[in-house]
Amino acid sequence: MKVVFPYIAQTHQIPHSFPIAAELATQRPDWAVHIACSTDEQERLVRRLMKLYPDARLRIDRLWINWLHRLYQRLRGEGIPPKLMVLIGNRGYFRRFDAAVVPERTSLVLKKLRLPKLRMIWTSHGAGDRAIGYAADLDQFAFQILAGPKQVLRMRVEGSLLEGSHHLGCYPKFDLVDRLDAQRRRLFDNDRPTVLYNPHFEAGLSSWPKHGFAVLDHFAQSKDWNLIFAPHIRLFDRRDAATQARLDRYRTLPHVLIDTGSDASIDMTYTQAADVYLGDVSSQIAEFMVRPRPCLFINSHDAAWQNSPDYLFWQLGTVIANVDDLDLALSDAVANHGHWIERQGQYFRDTFDADPEAIGRSAAAGAAAIASFLETSR
Repeated sequence: MKVVFPYIAQTHQIPHSFPIAAELATQRPDWAVHIACSTDEQERLVRRLMKLYPDARLRIDRLWINWLHRLYQRLRGEGIPPKLMVLIGNRGYFRRFDAAVVPERTSLVLKKLRLPKLRMIWTSHGAGDRAIGYAADLDQFAFQILAGPKQVLRMRVEGSLLEGSHHLGCYPKFDLVDRLDAQRRRLFDNDRPTVLYNPHFEAGLSSWPKHGFAVLDHFAQSKDWNLIFAPHIRLFDRRDAATQARLDRYRTLPHVLIDTGSDASIDMTYTQAADVYLGDVSSQIAEFMVRPRPCLFINSHDAAWQNSPDYLFWQLGTVIANVDDLDLALSDAVANHGHWIERQGQYFRDTFDADPEAIGRSAAAGAAAIASFLETSR
């Protein structure tokens, strides 16, 4: 059996499927399990993560990118080449495989390229509540790896659940966190509590365009809090020199950490380290709930969120419309956290179908489920 785990997007998607690849290669040493990268950054991260799984016999390939797509990537100032063109241009490569395990939906284009034996398996790349995570075309996959019952119930309502062709209770990223926690370093040389500000990248949903620099200015002057500013890795997809220059003003402050895209911003270093979460719609809030802690959400767009399934996570803490008095909002969030603890615990169980104390051991079961599916569906 030949299985490929292709990466065509930014590196934040890699932790959502790589642990399954490593476990599959370990469980089935006679199978050919390949990792296919389209950028240097992807390959660098994959090689780093491979060290956590020394028994996994993984093969790393580089997808072919033609010069025109490289030029397009450079001119656009983006970190990845055009995804659809990468997939189409590597049609011959994908023809060699029995299955492709992917964390995104763009790869469904492979189903249109006359690759009759290639079975498409989806892992997702996050466990948030936004509608995009429950898209109708998810039923075009042959098999689905799902985190928890919340996902199952909503996909069933949306008609995108593959009844009998999914595995429940797998969130591979937690396996990496379990292995990486021993390597974590202390982030600040003080005893202040730490806030993680984690805005999303989509302007129509994010608090960054309207409130971002006001948040940074507030914490720059704070004598009570540390701040980690680690937005969604795609917020700064295109490197804007003026914005980076503004951010540089905060980098010298000993109680402020600015990270616009390192490995630490995608491997739960910051969600593990923070005492309070401050954000908007990022699915990282679900990962933050591995240990219930105070949360604040910024409603920068007057969203009607109270009865929306796309904003379930805004029921885990206080929602504020502005950042005029963040100190008061933070103090209230900490003082009244007891009001939210039970709700946060239930949200975690609904989202991940796991006890927080037992995380880090789901990728092996996901890999076994994929192997069973492939062996029985030839």
